[in-house]
Amino acid sequence: MHSGKPSLILAIETSCDETAAAVVRGGREVLSNIVASQTDIHQRFGGVVPEIASRKHVEQITVIVEEALRSAGVSRGDIDAVAVTQGPGLVGSLLVGISAAKALALALDVPLIGTHHIAGHIYANRLVGEIVYPALALVVSGGHTELVLLPEEGVFRIIGQTRDDAVGEAYDKVARALRFPYPGGPHIDRLAADADDCIEMPRAWLEPDSFDFSFSGLKTAVLSEVNRAVMRGEVPMFAALARGFQESVVDVLTGKTMRAARVFGVKQVLLCGGVAANRGLRSRMRELCGEAGLPLLIPPMDLCTDNAAMIAAAADLKWRRGQFTPLDMHAEPLMPLEDWSVRAG
Repeated sequence: MHSGKPSLILAIETSCDETAAAVVRGGREVLSNIVASQTDIHQRFGGVVPEIASRKHVEQITVIVEEALRSAGVSRGDIDAVAVTQGPGLVGSLLVGISAAKALALALDVPLIGTHHIAGHIYANRLVGEIVYPALALVVSGGHTELVLLPEEGVFRIIGQTRDDAVGEAYDKVARALRFPYPGGPHIDRLAADADDCIEMPRAWLEPDSFDFSFSGLKTAVLSEVNRAVMRGEVPMFAALARGFQESVVDVLTGKTMRAARVFGVKQVLLCGGVAANRGLRSRMRELCGEAGLPLLIPPMDLCTDNAAMIAAAADLKWRRGQFTPLDMHAEPLMPLEDWSVRAG
């Protein structure tokens, strides 16, 4: 166990197409959280191009780290540890952040903490409130859809995950069919909220006792509706389709989350990941947790999408236990979440 004053962690996040750095005290107090997005660059390609993402990280990483320190009002000498996303993510993007973090840790003679990206999303909730265990986290992002049980602090057990598309991927693919630019999620969310009509879409509940997800069939159902309308020479009912798609996604996500919360007897539900910024999902989750008398934590929008403050919040779990990462660590594009759990003792 690490004793003494609260940690002052400089964190770096470059798992995909955001170059981010933050300074966080004690795993909870955000002193700075700087994010440089590449969305405008990747928009013309309809998705993230890994080589371009890596190159932009190289161009921006030093500036972003400097800005995080300046904005936090701290010097390099004040930093207790450097945390960085080790995985999962795009290998080229991860390597840029890891190289910068290793250089900083070595130069400052402070510990390095390789951090799991999804643990970061989950512990972004610690930046806004106290997490009560056992807790259940619904992780929804571009590459991940998982139900994660946290029996105690820093211990992760995946009880359900997607068998095909992650929910963010499904949103982007459906948005493309509905003629929206990348990223598609916010466009569908807005269109669904304003729609007067709804085209009912299927729900994939899978086996009765399963907490897994599947969105591939739903995506295909939307594409079929669009194609049928086009073949009839009609304009597809984009708003009604968006609403039908979103209602199906939200029903399945919240339905399985609430059932898991009952089965595992959790004391709190956490919503996390980029898709947690979806208004329809946030609203329904609040409603169901309110009815069940179950506390719900949802980070604000800027802490749902990829950022470095969440990486610092998760890294603090390891800092307090003195569980550091050797300087010869590698990027792990498929890093398992459960393996990142804190070690006992």
